[in-house]
Amino acid sequence: MVGAGHVGASFAYALVLSGLASEIVLIDADRRRAEGEAMDLAHAVPFAKPARIWDGDYPDCAGAAVTVVAAGGGQRPDETRLDLARRNAAIAASIAQRVGEVNPGGTILVATNPVDVLAHVAWRSSGLPAERVIGSGTILDTARFRWLLSDHLGVDPHSVHGFVIGEHGDSEVPVWSSANVAGMRIPDFCAANGIPFDASIVHGIDARTREAAYEIIERKGATYYAVGAGLLRIVEAILRDQRTVLSVSALTRGVHGIEDVYLSLPAIVGRRGVERVLQLNLSVVEAAALRRSAEILRGALDGLPAPA
Repeated sequence: MVGAGHVGASFAYALVLSGLASEIVLIDADRRRAEGEAMDLAHAVPFAKPARIWDGDYPDCAGAAVTVVAAGGGQRPDETRLDLARRNAAIAASIAQRVGEVNPGGTILVATNPVDVLAHVAWRSSGLPAERVIGSGTILDTARFRWLLSDHLGVDPHSVHGFVIGEHGDSEVPVWSSANVAGMRIPDFCAANGIPFDASIVHGIDARTREAAYEIIERKGATYYAVGAGLLRIVEAILRDQRTVLSVSALTRGVHGIEDVYLSLPAIVGRRGVERVLQLNLSVVEAAALRRSAEILRGALDGLPAPA
């Protein structure tokens, strides 16, 4: 775990309680912070499953199945994730290069925002194949979308299926055309169960999905619990080779006509990283919005300073 701030510590805590990992190393520019977090987490081990937890440095990444990167500046109130790009790109590049040098056989999972841009930067800097450099992408946006739908529909979020694709940010695209409960599209489910459904409800859920981070940051300064849980879900799919379909950020090569940009689409995730990016059957409006999201991300990437 590179970066022992709110996100890193929340993920590490979830990882300890899950029992998935037998060894967890925390790396942070503030070594004492990493040491303190490692000590605190170690004291939770008697309540969980055995694990060795310590503060370390990049050589400790050697042999790790996954290195999760959450180091960098956080999103400020009224700041977009893309505004973070210049501040965090150099940090992501340096971390990925150092991790790639000591652990060329592992997978890097980037959580630092703007995650799509920084996952691309990390891939270019790491020397690893693209399928083993992954961004957390819209896994959290998808969870928010499913939760909001479940709240409106009155069913368990686990029974709601749907994705948010594109940028993890303002241009993200909730995919209503394939969202469903028990195979029933949302309008059909609502009609069959006497639940209101119209354009205002669609726009409201879209807005609440997209603006959730801003709302939370305005109230408590940062988001970290839910993204920590999302990171755990991705790591579980990798460590257990589950081949789970998750909306992670991966290098797109021709899917929906998009080339050479990291963004989120449903992808099969397993021990080898991203095994395949899936092409959804999007509506015309959704496909256009996805391409627009890709253009925004390409512009942000092209706007970064050239590597030193």
